[in-house]
Amino acid sequence: MSYHIILGVTGSIAAYKAVEVVSGLIKQGNKVTVIMTSCAQRFVTPITFQTISKNKVITDLFIDTENYDPEHVSLAELADLIVVAPATANFIGKVASGIADDALTCTVMATRSDVVIAPAMNDSMYMNPVVQENVNKLKGLGYIIIEPEKGRLCTGKVGIGRLASVETIVKTINKVLKKKRI
Repeated sequence: MSYHIILGVTGSIAAYKAVEVVSGLIKQGNKVTVIMTSCAQRFVTPITFQTISKNKVITDLFIDTENYDPEHVSLAELADLIVVAPATANFIGKVASGIADDALTCTVMATRSDVVIAPAMNDSMYMNPVVQENVNKLKGLGYIIIEPEKGRLCTGKVGIGRLASVETIVKTINKVLKKKRI
């Protein structure tokens, strides 16, 4: 069965791994629409995701189109699942606080589908009590969190905060989608 998955990418060095997630989902026959924050575009270009997904990449909430279409709402309605990988502390804090100020946060706020979030950040940030409170709040609201792994971080030190493996992310996505079929 084919699904329409929205993959949100936020501004983390781990953004390059999202390319592999898209590739894996496309190989399974899914349609993937990527939404990138402006910070994500500093790590990976939209053309990379467009090439892999064979689909338009959303980079801005306000794009001139001939036909009026609030894309964040129409995408949210079409999505079988929204996945944000990597998810920064900034993104997690915005969603936990109900802030919708870009294409990705607006789409997440507008959806009725499940939302899977895979955090990636420095261990000091991830273990910060405010970030932990936001993660726990999202869990309590029904968001699915793929916990980050312990490993080498971009600073060179080892700690918890490394984006979960591509295999773990794709496996979790498939598990959530399988429940939708039942």
